[in-house]
Amino acid sequence: MLRIANASGFYGDRLSAMREQLEGGPVDVVTGDYLAELTMLILGRDQLKDASTGYAKTFLRQLADCLSLAKAQGVRIVSNAGGLNPAGLADAVRALAADTGIDITVAHVEGDDLRARAAEFGFGDALTANAYLGAFGIAEALRRGADIVVTGRVTDASVTMGPAIAEFNWGREDFDQLAGALVAGHVIECGAQATGGNFAGFDTVGDLAHPGFPIAEIAADGSSIITKHVGTGGAVTVDTVTAQLVYEIGGPSYLNPDVVAHLDTVQLDQESKDRVRISGVRGSAPPETTKVALNRLGGFRNSADFVLTGLQIEHKAELIRSQLTAALAADPPAEVVWRLDRADTPDPQSQWAATALLRCQVRDKREEPVGRAFSGAAVELALASYPGFTTTAPPAKATPFGVYRPDYVPQESVTHQVVIDGDTVDIPVPPRMTPTSQDHPAALPTAPDGPTDRLPLGAVAYARSGDKGGDANVGVWIPQSSPDPERAYAWLANLLTPEAIRWLLPEAAELPIDVWPLPNLRGVNIVIHGLLGEGVAASTRFDPQAKALGEWLRARVVDVPEGIAL
Repeated sequence: MLRIANASGFYGDRLSAMREQLEGGPVDVVTGDYLAELTMLILGRDQLKDASTGYAKTFLRQLADCLSLAKAQGVRIVSNAGGLNPAGLADAVRALAADTGIDITVAHVEGDDLRARAAEFGFGDALTANAYLGAFGIAEALRRGADIVVTGRVTDASVTMGPAIAEFNWGREDFDQLAGALVAGHVIECGAQATGGNFAGFDTVGDLAHPGFPIAEIAADGSSIITKHVGTGGAVTVDTVTAQLVYEIGGPSYLNPDVVAHLDTVQLDQESKDRVRISGVRGSAPPETTKVALNRLGGFRNSADFVLTGLQIEHKAELIRSQLTAALAADPPAEVVWRLDRADTPDPQSQWAATALLRCQVRDKREEPVGRAFSGAAVELALASYPGFTTTAPPAKATPFGVYRPDYVPQESVTHQVVIDGDTVDIPVPPRMTPTSQDHPAALPTAPDGPTDRLPLGAVAYARSGDKGGDANVGVWIPQSSPDPERAYAWLANLLTPEAIRWLLPEAAELPIDVWPLPNLRGVNIVIHGLLGEGVAASTRFDPQAKALGEWLRARVVDVPEGIAL
């Protein structure tokens, strides 16, 4: 059994998590995931200012605090904090170790950065272009004695899979074992989201003031137990694990450069308090291609939020729109998006209850039309517009934004290398690959009939949502506390058709929608294509990463059969 403890789910996560994982109990490996799609854009902009940067600096701060402790305990550390410059981070780690007199071996994995080959692959003007690498490079570094392995853009789960491959000597065609480790890695990669963080049933998991970070205890057959250190906050339950399992996925086939994990084979069991077993995961040969995350600079953006209070909200909004449009007419921004959010109520008992917010967002390739020209025009209306004029913030400068899009390249076209002790080791592609599979939705159970009540969807089901580039993902499932889980799942699976999603979430009314039943999890996964436009950094939605989309869906009122509400 190999105990792998996650200590970071994103660039900006809890700094103390690495020490907490090292001091909380025995672990063999500490991992950290720092690289969201937005993070690659941030690191790319950093490198425009200083070519020696491009990695997650907070990882070094964690190491400065914990390196001697990890060395004393014999714990190895694997992280993708290298971002766009894994070699630079590896050098910085060696310098840190030398300064503190700690003897360690540092390796880095490279080859994911395809910026120099952008023209070859037809990527266009790319600020960043990073192929998702697999886990066998990490495994090779660990086999060669690395104490710390830093990588660029490997898949999030690879930092978990790599140590397991090295520990159990799995081969390229041990698909079930690889798939099991992939699922375990996916569950723990986002830190406290597996222990009650961002969980729809947050009121059922105890103390969330300081939730513990997750640990995957992986066995030689690829099965695992998800847990956390004793005495830490939050909880590990079938539902908290399910919440992370359905986070930011597509169909039942979960693609990875090393294996395809079939999520419709996953079995979850509550073994004991804060211990959930994952078993039965089946895997198959990986796809011939791997995803490439592309970011380019899109231009500049700005926004202003106007506070509208009391009566005639629509007329007030019309006035400020016409005034600001006229003020910008000489050099209007390329894109202007207005959104009126009505939170006001009749006979309001507080000023907030009398208030609506009108947001104006502007974008342009040039900075001038959306910089001072925009914010100045907005504030100059302060004494010449609707009664009660005020804004939520003072005028701001324009800020640059990026545009994300995915692409795909053949796996054999990407160099995958490990650099350790002055040697460079090539990692071969998988010997057997398959064309990208097309999932087929599972058969639906018969929908229950009988009398119904008008209730929020969340009275029956939990949900978690997130972003995948310009697409939004919502996983919805029946919790363990359901009084009639099979009947509830039959109702849920028949309710959530693409047509129903368009009605329940009107912002998606004109968009392509995929719905994938997951019977073994008593849930469905919904993918709404294009809801987030050109991705989080460029999105004009109030919730640009779709983090709250699932909670909006749960708040919608539907006809619920009697006897299945929580």
